[in-house]
Amino acid sequence: MTEIPTLETPRLILRAPGIGDYEPFAAFYASDRAKFVGGPLNREGSWRMLAMEIGHWTLAGFGRWIVDVKDGPSTVGLVGLFAPEGWPEPEIGWDLFEGHEGKGYATEAALAARAYAYDVLGWQTAISLVKPGNEGSARVARRMGAQPDGEFEHLRHGVVNVWRHPGPESSTEGGVEAYA
Repeated sequence: MTEIPTLETPRLILRAPGIGDYEPFAAFYASDRAKFVGGPLNREGSWRMLAMEIGHWTLAGFGRWIVDVKDGPSTVGLVGLFAPEGWPEPEIGWDLFEGHEGKGYATEAALAARAYAYDVLGWQTAISLVKPGNEGSARVARRMGAQPDGEFEHLRHGVVNVWRHPGPESSTEGGVEAYA
């Protein structure tokens, strides 16, 4: 098993996903909010998605974190680094659970994930894939300084827009308190 680091930002804790996260995860994947990321799914499909997220860490040495607010509701989403088979290149991705959008959580957590990718893993570039019509995710990509960089057609997800992040040389993230 790969040890999954914990990241902290001024407001958030990004931590390892586990079976204790299944209920909020299943609720997200059962909802219409998941339509841009492969859902809605039944409980069995949600369990498989959570298992994939956990297993991605072992297979790739990186993955996505569960995002908790330090002084607020517990679990607000899933954010981090993603590069499964069939992806064009490593991605920074974010999924916020119902009721937690519009508070800057996705941007703050994704900036911490990008800083980890560049500073710890040595990535030189990263993308985010955003399905057409997912304006919330496009806004997050823009806030992070990413620029549109064409389209990619995935076998299961169809056409997605590629957003290219600025490289580590122009990184001005800050705000990541710890890699534990």
